[in-house]
Amino acid sequence: MKIGVLGTGDVGKHLGDGFIALGHDVMMGSRSATNEKALAWKKTAGAKASVGTFAAAAQFGETIALATLGVATLDILESAGPENFKGKLVLDATNPLDFSGGMPPKLSVGHTDSLGEQIQRAIKDAHVIKCFNTVGSGLMFRPNLPGGPPDMFICGNNADAKRRVAALLKDFGWGTIDSGGIESSRYLEPMCMTWVLHGVMTNSWNHAFKMLHG
Repeated sequence: MKIGVLGTGDVGKHLGDGFIALGHDVMMGSRSATNEKALAWKKTAGAKASVGTFAAAAQFGETIALATLGVATLDILESAGPENFKGKLVLDATNPLDFSGGMPPKLSVGHTDSLGEQIQRAIKDAHVIKCFNTVGSGLMFRPNLPGGPPDMFICGNNADAKRRVAALLKDFGWGTIDSGGIESSRYLEPMCMTWVLHGVMTNSWNHAFKMLHG
């Protein structure tokens, strides 16, 4: 499968590496096709890795992973061309984190809306599934934790898209908890803050969530 990854930070790199480890072809997109971070990643990621602009990566991907800075995501989708997302599965790993007041961050949107919903409205013909937003990038691919595997909470409007995401998550070493429609991003994005605050309190970032059933 061809995967377009939008974003050159740690989340984009770890997701890209994970997809390549599973045999997929990955194009990392950024504002410039000569982005130094993207080119450095390509050099280490191997023959299945390529780089391009946001628009090129969106065109390339049969599935697209959003690994962009939350507050910049809507502008990036516009520059990538909403038409390039039509009918595609979009993995939304973003969070609307506002670092303007320092650490810990705050959410820039919540309660009656969410970044996940804003993304779905911006690319209305895509199948947006919120996932990978409640764990650090270092644990995204095949996390090895005592008591694992952990669970990834997801939400989105398309049942078939969620089944496809659950299959991808299994390959990535995760169980899946379906939290409903894309409006459930209003709760999964604050869940990221719970993960962050625990990291701040313990000065440790090697943790993930798991749903236990009686």
